[in-house]
Amino acid sequence: MTIWRRRKAGRSNFCLVAALLLCSEAAVAQNIDRNVTHFRAPAYPLITHDPYFSVWSFSDRLTDSDTRHWTGARHSLAGLIRIDGKPYRWMGEYPKETSALEQTSVEIQPTRTIYHFQGFGITLDVTFLSPVLPSDLDLMSRPVSYLAWTVKATDGRSHQVQLLLQASGNLAVTTGKEQLVWSRLQRPRLKMMRIGSYDQPVLQKSGDNLRIDWGYFYLVVPEQAGESDAEGSGSDLAKQFAETGNLPYADDMRQPRQQSDQDPALAAVISVEVGSQPVERHVLLAYDDIAAIEFMGRPEPAYWRHTGKDFGQLLETVEHDYPSINARAEAFDRELLNDLKQVGGDAYARLASLAFRQTIAAHKLVYDFDGSLMLFSKENFSNGCIDTVDVTYPSSPFFLLFNSTLLKAQLTPILEYAESPRWRFPFAPHDLGTYPKANGQVYGGGERTEDDQMPVEESGNVLIMIAALAKVEGNGNFAVRHWDTLEKWASYLKEKGMDPANQLSTDDFAGHLAHNANLSLKAILALGGFSQIAERTGHHTVAVEYSQLTHDMASQWVQKARSGDHYSLAFDKPDSWSQKYNLVWDRILGLNLFPDSVAQTEIAFYKRTLGAYGLALDNRQPYTKLDWEVWTATLTSNPQDFQTLLAPIDQWLAKTPSRVPLTDWYWIGDGKQAGFQARSVVGGVYIPFLRNAKLWEKWAQRAQAPPASEGASNTH
Repeated sequence: MTIWRRRKAGRSNFCLVAALLLCSEAAVAQNIDRNVTHFRAPAYPLITHDPYFSVWSFSDRLTDSDTRHWTGARHSLAGLIRIDGKPYRWMGEYPKETSALEQTSVEIQPTRTIYHFQGFGITLDVTFLSPVLPSDLDLMSRPVSYLAWTVKATDGRSHQVQLLLQASGNLAVTTGKEQLVWSRLQRPRLKMMRIGSYDQPVLQKSGDNLRIDWGYFYLVVPEQAGESDAEGSGSDLAKQFAETGNLPYADDMRQPRQQSDQDPALAAVISVEVGSQPVERHVLLAYDDIAAIEFMGRPEPAYWRHTGKDFGQLLETVEHDYPSINARAEAFDRELLNDLKQVGGDAYARLASLAFRQTIAAHKLVYDFDGSLMLFSKENFSNGCIDTVDVTYPSSPFFLLFNSTLLKAQLTPILEYAESPRWRFPFAPHDLGTYPKANGQVYGGGERTEDDQMPVEESGNVLIMIAALAKVEGNGNFAVRHWDTLEKWASYLKEKGMDPANQLSTDDFAGHLAHNANLSLKAILALGGFSQIAERTGHHTVAVEYSQLTHDMASQWVQKARSGDHYSLAFDKPDSWSQKYNLVWDRILGLNLFPDSVAQTEIAFYKRTLGAYGLALDNRQPYTKLDWEVWTATLTSNPQDFQTLLAPIDQWLAKTPSRVPLTDWYWIGDGKQAGFQARSVVGGVYIPFLRNAKLWEKWAQRAQAPPASEGASNTH
């Protein structure tokens, strides 16, 4: 048996969490409808910060399988509990000879996943909190989650309870063949263990199905009575704890260990005596990536570093802030869930709640040398592209609702790239490279040729998003800096957008399509948005010109696309049909280019065309896109029609056999995943909020601009 280190606990006094927090937890339980928070998900978010630090449970019960990275690779967190000396599992499937504690239910709220267990005289609640509140950029960018336990007796007796949390070194590698090293940091009142690769190849790899193999995973235990911690072989740590309740002593920390060979792990044990009053303990789970993104050849630091703190200081702050952050997250979840129900009912609240953390965790927030914010998405299990415009577009409702600064932070790097000498085309780029290297477009023809680009798609996307930014912010300030570029792309759409040539749209998996009616819609609405941008930036003549142009184009579209009781997929295919999800911006932006009868006709047709688990994307294949389904449902102003279109999605959520973080591309007949998972595009399910002016205004006003004295500017 190879063991590396053990550290005995001190005998410091421990204070229970303030009664205020306990009351707040009770209030949450009372005020949030169980029908909304208790539901079966395809996968359950546990730790959700960025494309590398993203850990999920792929099973309904936390003990049915190991926890995993969103790609499906093992990123193992394991948990055991000893109740009066007898061991049980509360997380992970090993050791299999140890029985699982009964899981009674699980809740999914926007920032938290809460598991409830019971048995042998106690109840155990386990809360995974990733406080990624988009209105607070400092808080959102901290790569730290809290794992909290609440234990109490249910039989009127006192019980001795010991909790083990074990974190495998596979949280810090991509192949399992890497050599791992571990160490400790000394901070007042914190026990900080970390593990990472020996070689530390910072930002050396890029790609899709990859995990991080640089930086360090941290397990941090606040010093308190009755705790101990250790590093060692994962199987040895769990075995000795199950048998004795203790962690083994170490004999060698000097040599790196291969993760796939001996499974180096970090572990902590917390011992408490519990009665009828709940006892709470928590730990911190964190990842220091050292450098986060490469942009045009230069490494970019994670945004939280703009304060000048090192990682140890950050962890001290995170621990100090726990009571207030926990209370803020509870209040946020409660309010958002109530508003979600108001906007779209229980089924909609379930879907949007599950999508919340996934949307943020598919991004990384950094700041450039001049302090400007940049938020980079990763095109997860698609092609790994970074800052893809047609991924930003479907996720944009989330950021338009919660913090428009973050949408500008996604658009800024793509616009800077498009305005550089490297980009020589008259339309918008598709992407900036392959995550985490944002060094120039790699999709299609890259910088070399127009072949296999998305010229109408991406140009239209940017214009629509900037028009929406101007609407929510009440000014055209962001557009002013990029006017020449936007005017050039509008000119391109004016010439090419009414009847698109044989080219790709964002639904590129469906192949090239000429005369695409939905793509034409995008071009028309983008030019209508450009007219609004022109008006807000003082270009009144241009505004009038494009306003008249788009009214004429909309009239043409209605004639060209009409096909009996619906509108066609392509102008030259009268028997075809498709979801016209782009039309949703006509009312959101207040353009009113198309008569209400267009949306009404389409909704009536869609209701007759629904499959078991949703509405097909178009007539060509029986698959669909989750984000577009919700956009399409938002075309209606009739709440009953919205519920009709959402109902199959709710059934799919509960019954899909594909146990992965939320996919946005699936088959409507059997509910199986067609492709993609864990992508940011699910932020698009928040688009119904944008048709509710009162709620949109309420949430948009919550955003906090970063302090000017501490780095990033709110204008970038």
